[in-house]
Amino acid sequence: MTMACRLVGPCVVGMQARGLITSERRVTGLSAAVIADLVAELGPAWQAPRDAALLDRPRRRAVGAGAKYKLVFVDRLLATLVHLRHGVTHDVMACWFQVDRSTITPAVGEIRPLLADRGCRIEGRLRLRTLADVMTHLGATGQTALMDATEIGVRRPGAHRGGHSRPISGKSRINATKALVITDERGRPLFCGEVRAGSVADITQARDAGLVDPQILADAGYQGPTAQTHGQVVTPPHKRRSKHLEHLQWLMAHHEAARFAHSSARIPVEHVIAHLKNWRALARHHTRRDSLPDTIRAVAGLLTGQQATHHTKALALPTTPA
Repeated sequence: MTMACRLVGPCVVGMQARGLITSERRVTGLSAAVIADLVAELGPAWQAPRDAALLDRPRRRAVGAGAKYKLVFVDRLLATLVHLRHGVTHDVMACWFQVDRSTITPAVGEIRPLLADRGCRIEGRLRLRTLADVMTHLGATGQTALMDATEIGVRRPGAHRGGHSRPISGKSRINATKALVITDERGRPLFCGEVRAGSVADITQARDAGLVDPQILADAGYQGPTAQTHGQVVTPPHKRRSKHLEHLQWLMAHHEAARFAHSSARIPVEHVIAHLKNWRALARHHTRRDSLPDTIRAVAGLLTGQQATHHTKALALPTTPA
């Protein structure tokens, strides 16, 4: 059996349903070209462990014999994309794909780590998978990074488990998990991760991540590391005081202008967080909290893939002669 047959397999959800999911961008948030690239890229990575498991022991059946997958790779990928985009429960996905919920849950659990390991795509085929890759890239290019943290609501820990107060955010007063987001000045995600509990402060999360080498623009929540990093982490200026009214008015005007300029420079990272929250799996995480890091990295990789494809098409458009 060829790779194409094993990846496509029998028509479980029907070619019409597959065509609707891939052609209508509102369903997955991705264009058909991006989904085709995902199938070509992740298909061999999904099939390789299964082929290795078959070769690990003596074969007792002919190639292609035995039980067939109720949900083949393409359907598993589409189900995972719809789940991440709209936060659809596994029960609803099972009804849509005409399988049991016990088939959807492991399918999403298989595809999500593959999407997370892809990393964030930037120029060409270059991908940044870890925070060390991001620091190396920023140091080599001399770019200024933008940093912020976003809170994602999660389920409260069970009654039989400890640490009930640790996920509670001190800002929003809800059970949340905090993720670090780093982008470049053009608003392209470079890294999403370093997940911490909601009670952890932004400055503590940045210190644990070791962000001290490149120049990074951050908000007022990161004012502590400014002196420790010799100005590499740039935050809004502190408000100054004066006893003289005229001098005080000048200081206030200068302070507001400086804060406005700083906020305008780092607005792209706020836009990236908004694009990430368009994926309902990150607007509110309803599944297990230990799967959230993979979900964040998977969504960030999908977002950068769509952005890179859109940018490539924009450059490839023919220019109108004057």
